[in-house]
Amino acid sequence: MDSSNTDTTSITSFTINSPTNNNPTPMMMVTSPTGSSSSSAAASSSPTTLSRYENQKRRDWNTFGQYLRNHRPPLTLSRCSGAHVLEFLRYLDQFGKTKVHTQLCPFYGHPNPPAPCPCPLRQAWGSLDALIGRLRAAYEENGGKPETNPFGARAVRLYLRDVRDSQAKARGISYEKKKRKRPPPNQGQSSSAPLPPSS
Repeated sequence: MDSSNTDTTSITSFTINSPTNNNPTPMMMVTSPTGSSSSSAAASSSPTTLSRYENQKRRDWNTFGQYLRNHRPPLTLSRCSGAHVLEFLRYLDQFGKTKVHTQLCPFYGHPNPPAPCPCPLRQAWGSLDALIGRLRAAYEENGGKPETNPFGARAVRLYLRDVRDSQAKARGISYEKKKRKRPPPNQGQSSSAPLPPSS
């Protein structure tokens, strides 16, 4: 057997703190000789640098996987539902940096409040919406079927809509979709038509 053809993989050990308790959770990551993680098929199959979006998607997917492992009782991805996704989104709120005013706050509906207030910090709607989009794509890239994708569940869509509407009111910000500007008609085509004779 030729030793030059053998695949040598290494296992790197590291520790992540559990989101549900303070006990460190040991993690293992299998790494190929090129240094790419075996958890991502795209990363191990091509030596090209991943885009910022792909890197963020992989980090989000790993974070959600860690959340499922630390869930009590632990969950497998196949048993994950839209309700678990909602639980995950609510868990993430504790790390939010967006001030969302309560209805009792004098700054409710003001986009630029003049003074600090004790209202809670939450995840911004745009961040949650982008996160769900990345996780929805990652689920299908990792073998999940579109029809069983918990990130596309109706409950998740309704939750995101409620968050958007409540944050728009509380922060005095409109989340209307931006209309795309249509490109101007091609001037080259209209100038090629013959002009009527001038009299």
